[in-house]
Amino acid sequence: MLDQGAPPQNRTATVPLSAAARLMRRKPVERLVAEGGQGEGGALRRSLGLWQLTMISIGATLGTGIFVVLGEAVPKAGPAVTLSFVIAGLTALFSALSYAELAGTIPVAGSSYSYAYATMGELIAWVCGWCLVLEYGVSVAAVAVGWGEYLNELLKGTIGVTIPAALSAPPGDGGVFNLPALIVVLLAMVFLMGGAKESARANTIMVCVKIAALVMFCAIGVQGFRSGNYSHFMPLGMSGVSAAGATLFFSYIGFDAASTAGEEAKNAQRDLPRAIMLSLVIVTALYVLVAAVAVGAKPWQRFNDSEAALAQIMRDVTGQSFWGTLLAFCAVIAIASVVLTVLYGQTRILFAMSRDGLVPKVFSRVHPRSGAPRANTVIVSLFCGVLAAAIPLGQLADATSIGTLFAFALVNVAVVVLRRTRPHMHRSFRVPLSPVLPAVGLLFCVWMMGSLSTVTWVVFGGWMAVGLVFYFVYGYRRSRLAAPSVPSEPTAPSAPSEK
Repeated sequence: MLDQGAPPQNRTATVPLSAAARLMRRKPVERLVAEGGQGEGGALRRSLGLWQLTMISIGATLGTGIFVVLGEAVPKAGPAVTLSFVIAGLTALFSALSYAELAGTIPVAGSSYSYAYATMGELIAWVCGWCLVLEYGVSVAAVAVGWGEYLNELLKGTIGVTIPAALSAPPGDGGVFNLPALIVVLLAMVFLMGGAKESARANTIMVCVKIAALVMFCAIGVQGFRSGNYSHFMPLGMSGVSAAGATLFFSYIGFDAASTAGEEAKNAQRDLPRAIMLSLVIVTALYVLVAAVAVGAKPWQRFNDSEAALAQIMRDVTGQSFWGTLLAFCAVIAIASVVLTVLYGQTRILFAMSRDGLVPKVFSRVHPRSGAPRANTVIVSLFCGVLAAAIPLGQLADATSIGTLFAFALVNVAVVVLRRTRPHMHRSFRVPLSPVLPAVGLLFCVWMMGSLSTVTWVVFGGWMAVGLVFYFVYGYRRSRLAAPSVPSEPTAPSAPSEK
């Protein structure tokens, strides 16, 4: 739909495009929305309401940083890790505002990939989508590694045995193959094969369990609180706080998972912005509270990069193995929900990219009975499962953070671009003080990226190089917008103006 008064030359695109223009070709918002849900041989089903969408966001977010990465972040920041959570949360908040506006305006499965396609062109969209593949796919593997740690804690507390290190840790961490990490990814795959509604139901139950587990931890952990543990609040300086914040940003990547469900939401324009903001507020409050209790109950110097840090604190405070075992049980369920929902987001990103012709068609093939992209789910699950079984957690978490921050930075730019190019489009949510807040969100993302290690940047650069090679070899020519008959600008009447 065109804005009122759009120039006539924008109504069709019959003139051949130059190579540079093809890289910047944009997919009209109206076409993105019109194609919503359609895949190869079938369509996704709209079955998710506000409650399910919020639970998807919380399920993909809550638990990752607390259950898994906290043990790595505390040695970097000391007691100021609580401040690191706040900084990471603020970075996420500014980007969440931009996500909320775009999710309500362009309610499709591609998340920030689709937003970039509509505003900044195909090449930038591909870069964003490639970052999302890193964000979602690698984070599934990273969380799955942490799941194995808590599974061992549970087995030790119940039957007194653990999975041998050779089968419960990846190479480089003292093992050969992380079998538990592969298992949890395959279990999530089974749920996703049944369809979005069934997966959302299972996720809701698991989210309730994880919230109850964290509340229980705070109630018991506060009994071991020692104010002396905060006597030197920032022992490693602001650089340590920002470094921990960059790592902990990994904990917030899931809030945008609801935006990947845009084509399976019953009322996407109304519910997506609400689900994104509501989930972020709940998650940030719980993160800061649990981190404060954890550091108060255990001196920061004694955090030793354990992915099962909370279970260990429970045992130390109570002097009993029961509570630590119970928390480990809850964590096994909680972290499984993160794997489930983030894996869901990854499959929907690739679904959208496949529908646009940028990746093979198999990723947009929909099963007619379940309404789920089953082939996509199997391929992604096997890739993530093998990655989880072979790569150490720390390397995965930082690689995920940089891909996430880059994608979020593009979303902050996209919301400003769409405001200027399509000012009269209906928006169910608007970022306040735009373009100031999106600019702040962009600066936060750049700052956090600068806090990551050189090795992480090298890995990111290599990932981007591989992605660009794939795009120019495959996606550039196979893009559906490459066909001369495909309009590159909107052709329908204008969307209603804001009232």
